[in-house]
Parts: sequence; C-alpha cells; structure tokens
Amino acid sequence: TLSKPYTMSSSSTATDPPCPIAPLHNLPLPPPSHLSHLYTPNAFSKTVILGIEGSANKVGVGILQYDPSSETYQTLSNPRKTYVSPVGCGFLPKETSWHHQGHVVGLVRAALSEAYPGDKRPQRHLSAIAFTLGPGMGGPLRSCAMAARTLSLMWNIPLVAVNHCIAHIEMGRVATSAADPVVLYVSGGNTQVIAYCDGRYRIFGETIDIAVGNCLDRFARVVGLSNDPSPGYNIELEARKHTKDTPLKFMELPYVVKGMDVSFSGLLTFIEDLTKTKEFVKEGLAETEEQFTTADLCYSLQETIFAMLIEITERTMAHCGQNSVLIVGGVGCNKRLQDMMELMVSDRGGTLCAMDHRYCIDNGAMIAQAGMFGLQYGSESMCVKGVECTECRQRFRTDQVEVVWRPKTKRKHA
Repeated sequence: TLSKPYTMSSSSTATDPPCPIAPLHNLPLPPPSHLSHLYTPNAFSKTVILGIEGSANKVGVGILQYDPSSETYQTLSNPRKTYVSPVGCGFLPKETSWHHQGHVVGLVRAALSEAYPGDKRPQRHLSAIAFTLGPGMGGPLRSCAMAARTLSLMWNIPLVAVNHCIAHIEMGRVATSAADPVVLYVSGGNTQVIAYCDGRYRIFGETIDIAVGNCLDRFARVVGLSNDPSPGYNIELEARKHTKDTPLKFMELPYVVKGMDVSFSGLLTFIEDLTKTKEFVKEGLAETEEQFTTADLCYSLQETIFAMLIEITERTMAHCGQNSVLIVGGVGCNKRLQDMMELMVSDRGGTLCAMDHRYCIDNGAMIAQAGMFGLQYGSESMCVKGVECTECRQRFRTDQVEVVWRPKTKRKHA
C-alpha cells in the first residue's frame, strides 16, 4: 500500500517559493462552495492536486497546493524519471510504457513523502488527481492514465483530464508571472507559436512536418551523441564549443519558413546527407578548410532552426501587439534559444519569460497546475465525470481546449 514507509531523496525536487495568482490577471476565483459537487479543499482549507505526466519518455508526479490565505500556488514536490534509450536509438512506445509502469508508483510515494514528510496518510490532503489526457504516445499515456484512475478509485477523489500543451503554458505563466505573453512551445513532439484570444489559445504558426525537438533528436542519433540526459542537450553542448577565440564553421542549411509555419524535415535530410560526405569529420578536429566536424554541424543546426522560430515568434508579436514572450517545452531550456530570443524581444522593448529544465521539461507539477485551474474554475471538459471518460487522446490540439480561467478578451491587431 502507499502508506508504507517511503524512501526519501537526499535532494528536494521543489525549492521555489509560492507564486502569487494576482499577476496572471485570471478571472476571479469562484469560492469552493460554489463547486462543491466537483471538489472540496482539505481540512486545512487548501486545495492540493497530484499531477501525473507521462506523454513521452519522462514520467513525473507533482504535488501543487493553492493557499487561499496568501492567494498563491506552490509546488510541494516534483520528482520524475526519464527513459534513456541506447545511443543511436529513439524511444519506442512499448519500452517507454514499461518504464513508466515500473516507476509511477514509486514516484507517487516519493512525491507524497516529500510534500508531507512523516504523514502516514498523505493522500488525505489531496482534493483531486490530474493526469495527461493527450497529446502524446499512446502506450505511455495509457500507462499513466491507468495509475491516475486507480488512485482516484482507491482514495475516492475526482480526476481532472489535462491537455499536455495547456499544462506547459499555464506552468510557465505561473512560474514567470506572465499575464498574457506570446508563447513559443517547442518540444520533441510539438512546435507552435501561440497567443490567447477569446477563450482559447490560438495557434498562429507551427511545424508542417516534424517538431523541432524531433529534428534535434534524430540528428543526434545520426552523429552518435548520447541520449543521456537528452540528445538535444548534448547537441547544445557541442554547439557551445563555438567561442570568440575558437569559432566553429557555420554550414549553410535550408531555411524553410512558409508564411507563419516552419518545416524541418528537408533541413534534417540535408544535414544528414552532409554527414555522408568525405569532408565530414565525426570525431576530432578538421584538418583542412573544406572539412567540418560534428560540433560545426550542431552549431549550424541550432543557429538555423532557432532563427526560423524567432522569425515567426516576432511576426506573432507584431500581429498581436504583444511585447512579452514565454518559451515552454523541453527545447525551451536551451540557453542559445533563450539568448537569441532575448535579443529579438529586447530590440522590440519587450521582456522574455524563460525557465530552466525543472519546468520546461515534462513534469508532474505542470499537469497539476493546469488541473488546478480546470478544477477551481469548474471546467466541464476537464473535470472527469467518471473513469469511462478518461480515454487518452494522442491527437489533442492546444486550441481545442476552452480556457475558462481567463477573460474572453478580443485581440487588437497592432
């Protein structure tokens, strides 16, 4: 049972102070008594949600608390585990599902133990359980949804179904106090430029083929970079070898922006073909001017695809009259992407809202945060009426979710 002694981690997974709700400019929070048919705060008058994320190769469990006395949200714990595939291989649904099934119960124990140390019945603090409904990989999604259903039935507390993309956005808004930013959502499975309008997050531009993270991951496999901790991060490390004193060679790659959309598949094919030429030096240094190295290609790939993303983000800012940008998703913690975006945004007199790996990379707290909003504002589409309504959706777009916690403002074009 979950009440047996827990194994505590030596380091905390949640060290950030509480985040105030006021800067978000959400709608006024309905009193819990108005939604008593959906949930009840715990004995300490606080609303606490346990969130379970497992849409790709990471499985995470986060516990989020709303304190009405201070009107703040706080992450109490946020452990996660990553399925790392062998070098040269991607992660397949079946093996990833097995990984999540083997770790989710331990992560629930660890999250509850960290949030409520010494409490033999920590589940009594919970008001609901949130889980990722989609989008994502079918097997991993279903594995974590099954865990959420089981806990809901065991503890007799409601379920909240969360869109993975919305969770990234709302976690970013809360963590950075960004009220109404243009959002660049970049991950292994998604690439979208988003702005809020009239009750939904509208997609202004997106990839027309593969996601930016998928492009990076596949190239990393081609050149034999490790998947630990992630292929994209190891590409970033290679690209960081470019300095003022020791510059890397910039290889001109296809730059494919079509209106407000981007394309990465042709670029990936082009750079893969470069690795098959005699000029490519996989390991070591280039000895002639014609030769190029793995680091040169990593640097060139990053510069090209990030420039494409910043171009469509700037167009969205101009169209919407916005001056702030929030970067979310696993690729969002790339420092070079953040630096390039900072240059563009500052030139426009705006601000960049960025996060590190704790909240950019898939995690349980972001599912809990979006689930918290859905629960507190009584979202009919998110508050599950029964376990039979928890079938996962691998295709679940950002703009399919009604955002009931934000005012239905109309966008004024600049």
